[in-house]
Amino acid sequence: MFESIILSLIGGLTLFLYALHYLSESLKSVAGGKLQFYLNKFTGNLFTGIASGTIITILLDSSSAVIIMTIALVKSRALTFRQAMGIVMGANIGTTISSQIIALDVGKYSSVLMAIGFLLLMLAKKRLPKNIGRVLLGFGLIFFGLYVIEDSVAPLRQSPEFAGWMLALEKPLKGVGIGALVTLIIQSSSATVGMVIALGAKKLITITAGIAVMLGAELGTCSDTLLASIGRSRQAVKTGIFHLFFNITTIILALILFTPFGQLVHYLSGEAPLERQIANAHVLFNCLGVFIYIPFVPLTERLINFVIPEQHPTTSPAHLANPEK
Repeated sequence: MFESIILSLIGGLTLFLYALHYLSESLKSVAGGKLQFYLNKFTGNLFTGIASGTIITILLDSSSAVIIMTIALVKSRALTFRQAMGIVMGANIGTTISSQIIALDVGKYSSVLMAIGFLLLMLAKKRLPKNIGRVLLGFGLIFFGLYVIEDSVAPLRQSPEFAGWMLALEKPLKGVGIGALVTLIIQSSSATVGMVIALGAKKLITITAGIAVMLGAELGTCSDTLLASIGRSRQAVKTGIFHLFFNITTIILALILFTPFGQLVHYLSGEAPLERQIANAHVLFNCLGVFIYIPFVPLTERLINFVIPEQHPTTSPAHLANPEK
């Protein structure tokens, strides 16, 4: 039994990860240049930076893609470190929209989206309907991948060993560690949260364990941006460090207030199904984290600037020999 479950789970997860990449690349090819333009234009202050990061992450369906794009723009001096901080915070909010979409019970209709998208992609002559086809096909593949994951884990409800392992994730630190490790391996926080939501839909995980693993996914996703900042300018490195620092700070705060946070999620969700409660926790965590952190952005900027100062060019020997030049 376990062999067939694992094979189906790997297949569903692979399809889901490919669909996320395909959708993100399709959206970037449609509006990538314009998005970079708007990132630069509408980040004059922290609040417009947060708004821009949120909107563009919703459009690209990938916070990692937006933050990596931001690091590249900072390296090219098209954005400053201060502008990048707002975009990073906004990206954390924008990525929660995907969890809300994933929590919708649309897996059984995914084949319709895939069919419409494929037909538009193959038969359309103009660029716009072809691009719409790519997006619809991407969403259809995402939902179908989740449907395969949900279907593959359903037999685990009869497994006492799996039930015991999932109950162990109710310990917040253990849940966070597992969530971070899974995200580090598959390189997608959306996939980790998506799997947790799929487990919630089958009643294979509790809300407590779901929140803990979701927090771990927020930590694991920092690996992408840290890797993207290696070998870049110091301003770009600061952006990657800020993403890690911001996520760690908000995760620690959530762990300290873990019980009241869970109670707040339950109160706001009411009688919503478990998968919707997990998606709501994802939204609430990131929105509250940004709201609470806003007053500390100037202090964080000064701290990171102090730890990673700008490297001033050294005086060349030629200049020393001719100081008047």
